[in-house]
Amino acid sequence: MLKELISIFSAGDPLEDMAKRFSEMLTLANEMTLAGGEIFFGSETSPEARTAVFKKDISVNKLERKIRKRVVAHLSLQGRTGDLPYCLLLMSLVKDVERIGDHATNLAEISEFHSDPLPEDKITKELKEIRKEVETILAATADVFKTSDRERAIDAISDAKNIQKRCDTLIVSIAQSAYTAREATVIALGARFYKRISGHVHNIMSAVVMPLHKLDYYDEKELDRH
Repeated sequence: MLKELISIFSAGDPLEDMAKRFSEMLTLANEMTLAGGEIFFGSETSPEARTAVFKKDISVNKLERKIRKRVVAHLSLQGRTGDLPYCLLLMSLVKDVERIGDHATNLAEISEFHSDPLPEDKITKELKEIRKEVETILAATADVFKTSDRERAIDAISDAKNIQKRCDTLIVSIAQSAYTAREATVIALGARFYKRISGHVHNIMSAVVMPLHKLDYYDEKELDRH
């Protein structure tokens, strides 16, 4: 499915403009996640940095609406019903990218009610490692998607699933810690948002290896048949 979609995107088809907008969404979401992490962990504390993330979130939302509008207009043209599966795929993918932008914004927002440095301990060390891995798989998403690289997509899905498990384990550790209520809330929210970002990367990568009706899932038995 994805290879056919990419072929349409690059063949001068009206859908090509949608592909460019989707690529722009991915770039913005990646930039927002990097900036959100800097703000959350206290490396960047200026109000301007948070404002920049919020502005990019608005841009991502506008791009999502433009793509949706173009999809509807495209499918209304006579003879375009054959593109329906690809348009459905695109509609799902843009929602995942939009949600990544939302969670990156959430990371930036946390600093508004917690300006003190995070504790330096095993839990925050683990969260920093999770952050690094999330940023790595997200940064590779655009290229994996563009090249329809199944092996890299499978690796990214595996990494994303592992990140989600680590985030769940981390939240249990937070609940058992001696943190103040504010510290526990902040760190747990950070883990939750990174889990959700990795979940949406998982969904996007599933489009590389799974048929449309199993989008967002990873079925090894299905892969063996393709």
